[in-house]
Amino acid sequence: MIDQTVKRCLAAFAMSALAVAAMPAHAGKTLEAIKSRGQVVCGVNAGLAGFAQADSSGNWSGLDVDVCRAIAASTLGDANKVKWVPLTAQQRFTALQSGEIDILSRNTTWTLTRDASLGLSFPAVTYYDGQGFMAPVKGKIKSAKQLKNATVCVQSGTTTEKNLTDFSRANNLNIKPVVFDKFEATNAAYFAGRCQAYTTDVSGLASIRNKEAKKPADHLILPELISKEPLGPAVRRGDDEWFAIVRWVVFGLIEAEEAGITKANVESLQRDSKDPVISRLLGTNEDIGKLLGLDKDWLTRAVKAVGNYGEIFERNVGPKSALALPRGSNNLWSKGGLVYAPPVR
Repeated sequence: MIDQTVKRCLAAFAMSALAVAAMPAHAGKTLEAIKSRGQVVCGVNAGLAGFAQADSSGNWSGLDVDVCRAIAASTLGDANKVKWVPLTAQQRFTALQSGEIDILSRNTTWTLTRDASLGLSFPAVTYYDGQGFMAPVKGKIKSAKQLKNATVCVQSGTTTEKNLTDFSRANNLNIKPVVFDKFEATNAAYFAGRCQAYTTDVSGLASIRNKEAKKPADHLILPELISKEPLGPAVRRGDDEWFAIVRWVVFGLIEAEEAGITKANVESLQRDSKDPVISRLLGTNEDIGKLLGLDKDWLTRAVKAVGNYGEIFERNVGPKSALALPRGSNNLWSKGGLVYAPPVR
């Protein structure tokens, strides 16, 4: 039998463990640096409509941009406290590894190689995509299987290039890649007729067609998807606190959509709602922000700044936007999509 002294020691140890588990998180070195400089430094695409692009006045917009704005609102109290660093595909990982940026939010695919060998971590998926092809309507190509011996424009330093090679070999198509280092050069070559088709993520093809084509209707996005491309932000390994903040801001925006919390009603719901889930998310019945090293209003500020996940999608890439992409796989799990967040509780 266990004597009373041992029982008391075990009970004290259990209580101590519970107390430690309930303690607020400390800030972490990345958040401390962000607070010290007063900005989140966010690496983005130099110009991909719907995801990240700047207008003539230098104002940035897009789905990836809104992710960084939400994080700035949660951590600094102001969605505008972001320094934007435009990066090419070749520059993006080095910029994050070297500490030039705090977060990479640049239509980047989460893969095993990137997750395991670059010293990076992917906190969440913000857009479920797949690689496809675009071809001029006049070429009468209606399927990727018709690309035998075709020239295809593709950007180097991306998963796209490898996927193209794999697809060509698997289907004995002998596709001839025409490779360019820069996004702009790839676009220019395709629209100049140097390639019979263009391949990248379907969201990217829609963006390029909308922004670059003289007549978007003259270019057809072929029906096949040849890969899985879960896109999301990346952070450096070694700062678990910052990783958790980025992860749960994204999850919080998804949970907000599930709960019906929007940019328009978030303040009234925080003030008046008796729903325990909404109250928890908005910090009125318990303070879960402290577990992330933030305050109780962290998610309220994020939603107030950019809206919930559904609003971000609709505004930037959805059916009513210039890209007119269907919600599809990026719908909530409860509506037949893949978007699912662990509970914020």
